[in-house]
Amino acid sequence: MINKNSKIFVAGHNGLVGSAIVRKLKEKGFKKILTISRSKLDLTNETKVYNFLRKKKPKFIFIAAAKVGGIYSNNKFRAEFIYSNLSIQNNIIHSAFRCKIQDLIFLGSSCVYPKFCKQPIKEEYLLNGKLETTNEPYAIAKIAGIKMCESYNKQYKTNYKCLMPTNTFGPNDNYDKLSSHFFPSLIRKIHDLKKKRIGNLVIWGDGTPKRELIFVDDLADACVFFMKKKIKETLINIGTGKDFTIKSYADILLKIINPNTKTRIIFDKTKPNGTPRKVLNINLAKKYGWEAKTNIREAIKITYQDYLKNNS
Repeated sequence: MINKNSKIFVAGHNGLVGSAIVRKLKEKGFKKILTISRSKLDLTNETKVYNFLRKKKPKFIFIAAAKVGGIYSNNKFRAEFIYSNLSIQNNIIHSAFRCKIQDLIFLGSSCVYPKFCKQPIKEEYLLNGKLETTNEPYAIAKIAGIKMCESYNKQYKTNYKCLMPTNTFGPNDNYDKLSSHFFPSLIRKIHDLKKKRIGNLVIWGDGTPKRELIFVDDLADACVFFMKKKIKETLINIGTGKDFTIKSYADILLKIINPNTKTRIIFDKTKPNGTPRKVLNINLAKKYGWEAKTNIREAIKITYQDYLKNNS
């Protein structure tokens, strides 16, 4: 039974999702949150991971540690993405089993689903088609993590859950123009245009792909909710069930960040669009009583304030 005095290990606590999980656990009154920096624990080293878990004996683990990025970095550093992610998740999941830790949540991504998937995407559509080429190594690693949790649950009766969030944004994100996901990259680009007071907003592709976004605090809320929930499924989608085009998101961001300047949007059609549409079916999460709560415009304002605080 997980309670407020249980030891909870958050792997990847400095990242976008991991830091939000730590905030949410503290907000909910959990007192024994275990974290460790990358310099002190290399999660790609199985022996070190096992020794850490054997010594600390957490009751629950959140696997938010991962090598992540947008289209550019996923496509350019394919070997690093598949190796690092497979190593991290394999080491934590298997070491958890060896240390008799029965409960964990593995965080994946909606990119595990086929590129031309029927929409909205149900959990059962996993492995029903070809993946998006640009992030295939990352997606394959995450699929392996899902199947690893599922297999350990079936063979060893563990309680390893996999939450598949849609595109996530919020405080502590990566805003690099090349290596970040599309939304924080847009925030950075529009802020830079605001400072210059002139220029065009260049967007990769033609702006028509549709994406669903979730505020990271809502994802963290889902993590804590399902940490304490008994469920029969291994895989659960986490999202809002609403999607908009890349161009629509750019228009929203321009109105919030740079409302007083007329900025022209230029589409760089030499760059890839990625998956044409990606919106999750969230009926299973709703069935268990969880829904996202944060209004997207309010979430964007919170995120932009964090960007100004840490990146200007």
